[in-house]
Amino acid sequence: MSAQQATRQELPIEKTWDLTSIFADDNAWEQAFSKLAGAEAPLCALKGSLTASAANLANVLQSRDHLERLLETLYVYAHLKSDEDTRNSFYSGMQDRIRSRWSQFSAALAWIEPEILAEEQDKLEALIAEEEMKPFRRLMALLLRDKPHTLSAAEERLMAMVAEPLGAAQNAFSKLNNADLRFPDVNDEKGQPATLTHGSFLRFLESSDRRVRRDAFCAIYDTYDSVKNTLAATLDGHVRKHIFTARARNFDSALEASLQHDQVEPTLYRSLVTAIDKGLPVFHDYLALRRDALGIDELDMYDLHVPIIQDVHMKVPYEEACSWLLEAFQPLGDDYVRVVEKGLTERWVDVLDCQGKRSGAYSSGCYDTNPYILMNYQDNLNSAFTLAHEIGHSLHSYFSNASQPHLYASYSIVVAEVASITNEALLLDYLRRKKKDDKRLQAYLLSHLCDDFRTTMYRQTMFAEFELLIHEKAEQGIPLTTDELNNSYFELNKRFHGTIQPDRRIALEWSRIPHFYYNFYVYKYATGFAAAQAFAERLLGGGRDEVDAYHGFLKSGCSADPLDILATAGVDLRDPAVIDSAIDRFRGSVADLGALLPTLKSGTKT
Repeated sequence: MSAQQATRQELPIEKTWDLTSIFADDNAWEQAFSKLAGAEAPLCALKGSLTASAANLANVLQSRDHLERLLETLYVYAHLKSDEDTRNSFYSGMQDRIRSRWSQFSAALAWIEPEILAEEQDKLEALIAEEEMKPFRRLMALLLRDKPHTLSAAEERLMAMVAEPLGAAQNAFSKLNNADLRFPDVNDEKGQPATLTHGSFLRFLESSDRRVRRDAFCAIYDTYDSVKNTLAATLDGHVRKHIFTARARNFDSALEASLQHDQVEPTLYRSLVTAIDKGLPVFHDYLALRRDALGIDELDMYDLHVPIIQDVHMKVPYEEACSWLLEAFQPLGDDYVRVVEKGLTERWVDVLDCQGKRSGAYSSGCYDTNPYILMNYQDNLNSAFTLAHEIGHSLHSYFSNASQPHLYASYSIVVAEVASITNEALLLDYLRRKKKDDKRLQAYLLSHLCDDFRTTMYRQTMFAEFELLIHEKAEQGIPLTTDELNNSYFELNKRFHGTIQPDRRIALEWSRIPHFYYNFYVYKYATGFAAAQAFAERLLGGGRDEVDAYHGFLKSGCSADPLDILATAGVDLRDPAVIDSAIDRFRGSVADLGALLPTLKSGTKT
């Protein structure tokens, strides 16, 4: 019989997150939810006289901000509880209720921006100059920047009303992917049936037994093949949502519409794709090195996760990973380390995989909650780095929330990966220094760094190029059928991976990637990775000024444009040298690993 996943009730309580700091229980949530009844009425009473005075305008903006804080807190509790067990209809229903209420709230107040923008420019500038409006001046500047894409009050109300139904495709994918799909057991290295889940898939791919890797690969993609037409329909629906929204708001493309919110030009996205395309020869060199190190005649896609150094003991219990992180983050200063320790000891982290739990890992929270972390920890190096990554997100949120008012605390998504990947870089440096005389461990860590480049810069840019491709095809009227998606993905994957002749099942990988439902999100992993390499180098080689500059970045929230915040801290992503420098580091790491491998005493064949 296969090993049975633990139920949530069987998990050690110290390895589950404590949500009672948000609401003591579900009844407390219900009481807070009830406060939303009629909450829009006082604001709506000012409709038509919003710009009559600075006091009116400031009052509406401040009141809306307070209500949004309550909505965020209610949503965070509901979605965290739902993710504890995605099969639990009570909490999924609670999540649906707050989503629906938020949609109603947005629809009821959709007139605010159009009424502001309908005012004459001179009068609006005079209102903004009033003292009451000082806290809202950046908000108003961004609003004026969006004026060409803001619709009439009636149209904005309709856009707010359709937000919930337009999310149906993403919700359907999430339910199918997380709750309904079941994968067959896979025989482990001893020939015993083992449970295949989202959380354990990577562990199977890291197996030294190629048969196990191949069986897990085939099992998961054969399962997705059985629902490929449904998943093609959900992805097509989600892409068309983006196109509808972009066209309704007078953008030239879905890409431009997505990047507008982050104050980023499409040229940054396209320049990343171009730079990585030029850097593919370095990637192909690494794949050849991996093939030779594994002793495999022809590399396949299921051979890309197994460590090429096989006999390094790197089982990493959660407690050991926590100890590593507190040491590795010392270059970030005492204040940073103190907050990390607080989060680890005060149950900000939901650590272990269990029945029905959402797959993957994330950091989530809002202005009035702790920055919680969902993990499915697997006692390996990858999970330790994932924990470092999510702590980076959480500490970025913590310092932004502590330093900025609610209006400007939520940092732009375009810089959301920088702090998390900087943490990963610091952990890698710490581990390399910790065992500097151990050549095999050094090779292992160099291999891990090369895999980070593969998964974060190259793989995520491949995803970004695929996302751009399918949006452009849909914008041209090309239906995103299963065959269209499979063929497009397979050809792109083939170009990125050079001489690999992969199992054709990899064409279905698009069907299991949740980030394709996040609206041009994945490129930020690659740009964030490049920026993080630059920040880590500055922090490790610099002094107090570099630490202070980095903390300035962490505390800035969205108080300025994101690329300006990065540039102020010392890294300007608009400079092509940042991406080029990261590729150069990859080139050097591949060369170092290639030179080190022949000096090891035993082979690396699988």
